[in-house]
Amino acid sequence: MAINKNKVHADFISGLMSSQGMGRYKIIRRLGQGGSGVVYLARDSYIQRLVAIKISHGISSQSRKKLFLEAQSAGRLSHPNILAIYDTGLYREFCYIIMEYLEGATLKQYCQPDDLLPLDQCAEIVFKICKALDYAHQKGVIHRDIKPSNIMLDEMGEPKLMDFGIAHINEAPSEKGVWGTPSYMSPEQLREETVTQQSDIFSLGCVLYELLSGQRAFRGENDFSVIYKITRESPVPVRDLRPDLPVIFGEIVNKALAKNLDARYAACTDFGYDLRVALRGIKLPRDDQRFEDIIDLLRQVPFFQHFAREQIESLGLTGCIMKMPKGKVIVTEGDIDDTFYVLLKGKVRIRKDNEVIAKIRAGECFGEMAYIAGQARNATASTATECLLMKINATLLDKAPESIQLLFFKNFARTLSYRLEKSASLQPPGPEA
Repeated sequence: MAINKNKVHADFISGLMSSQGMGRYKIIRRLGQGGSGVVYLARDSYIQRLVAIKISHGISSQSRKKLFLEAQSAGRLSHPNILAIYDTGLYREFCYIIMEYLEGATLKQYCQPDDLLPLDQCAEIVFKICKALDYAHQKGVIHRDIKPSNIMLDEMGEPKLMDFGIAHINEAPSEKGVWGTPSYMSPEQLREETVTQQSDIFSLGCVLYELLSGQRAFRGENDFSVIYKITRESPVPVRDLRPDLPVIFGEIVNKALAKNLDARYAACTDFGYDLRVALRGIKLPRDDQRFEDIIDLLRQVPFFQHFAREQIESLGLTGCIMKMPKGKVIVTEGDIDDTFYVLLKGKVRIRKDNEVIAKIRAGECFGEMAYIAGQARNATASTATECLLMKINATLLDKAPESIQLLFFKNFARTLSYRLEKSASLQPPGPEA
């Protein structure tokens, strides 16, 4: 008689959750299945939030090992572009992970010739994954399985890196064998050599190639053919497939996919910086009326009142403007991020420990302390009305001319001074001398 795997996992869930107290998680439906387990959508009745629960396939020591490795590697990472792990454990012959639930689709959906994303969105997505990988690498984690199906876009279009099931943690002993998905593996992975962060860079280069062209960089009739091409041949130049691409994108892809490590990007920060340069070059053309309207809007905002028009234009800020509806969280307390915002229209509330500690007016900046101090965010910002925001990335600012950086820091100082003055005025008077 065939075993109903859905029932097996449902029975497991029921037993696990009742053993942990009053049925904390309520299973809603099955979401999908991967190499290391089955994933279910559930509701956490304590915190009233949706979560995803991944359960190992069964008694296989390999499937349990992969799931625990995913929990151990991703669980040590806290980054806005990495799927969050909340809990993990073992119950009978199964192991499980409780993790962040996302509504959206993986990048695999956008790697088809007829369903490609806009060029600027492709660059922005891969840039953010570069930041996530750089953070993971600094924490001693190498993903080893970067591919479109392991990067998801949430409902706001933010990419999240997931599935660390075959990740390598630096302090752990290296395992012999070929780990990963052949079409996205680096030459050194396939040769079973020591894998470094540059292997993840090669794999991400394969993802960028596919997002831009709708075709895999290395294709073949079988895995052996693909492996031969990765180790011996160069892919078809991406601009041969899409002649409309700016030259810089061809150069970036070539450098990310270099077989020689000395010719490949040494770190994700280098990869990301080149993408930022490319991104600035594909913003609205200056003869586009929308460009003129945005520049005029920025010049009316108090934050930019001391900037010359040429300085605003040189920053390429026209592509960093975003609309957000009322009630949306912009940044979350505890997040590690290096972006800050200028509010162009609307109102934003800043909360700490669920109490409103500040209200941001149009023309003011917020979130800059995380960038200046290089620390996790210490408050949560959310929209009080529909808002028009400008999102500015630290990489963009760090590479700007010193004169422009000085203007930004002067504005940061003015903002801090205003907030301190406002805070002091709200304090009750002290005792008389």
